[in-house]
Amino acid sequence: MLAQPQHIKMSVEEYLVLDRESQDGRYEYIDGYAYLMAGGTRYHSIICVNITRELSLLLRGGRCQVFNSDAKVCISPGRYLYPDVTISCDERDLGEGEMVHHPRLIVEVLFTSTEAYDRGHKFDYYRTLPSLQEYVLVSTNRQAVTIYRRAAGDLWTLHSFESDEQVELVSIRRVLPMTSIYEDIAKSIT
Repeated sequence: MLAQPQHIKMSVEEYLVLDRESQDGRYEYIDGYAYLMAGGTRYHSIICVNITRELSLLLRGGRCQVFNSDAKVCISPGRYLYPDVTISCDERDLGEGEMVHHPRLIVEVLFTSTEAYDRGHKFDYYRTLPSLQEYVLVSTNRQAVTIYRRAAGDLWTLHSFESDEQVELVSIRRVLPMTSIYEDIAKSIT
């Protein structure tokens, strides 16, 4: 989730130093401007932890790696974002490194205030990544998951899941139960 941009334009090098050394929080970088990431809600945190945990268990021992929101994704030399969950199956992203360059699947857990951005401009940024196969949006207001799945070239298909359905993640050949995503808060939201 983004807050306010810095009021000065900065180079990528300046941004990387700011982001690495900042004690205020993390910054995303879009076309010369750094944006301080805003804090989240408890539901957002619980859902992110649930998804990261479940995907890590599902992919354990395989060639894909699950990254939490501490992993920065390089969209292009002028765009760096922090998804809530990222999966890469590309050897170039495994091991030690500052960022992910070849994500296969990205998850964003939605806030009311940033949902339009996550579905719009942020998706526009993410879909420029040739490696990205699925973009997963998870609601914090109700039990609902939307997946944009790359079909061919620039064509993306929309897949929606609700309540007790199984969320099919085609790009990693796994199924994630909605009950796992919303564990510990399912009774609070419908």
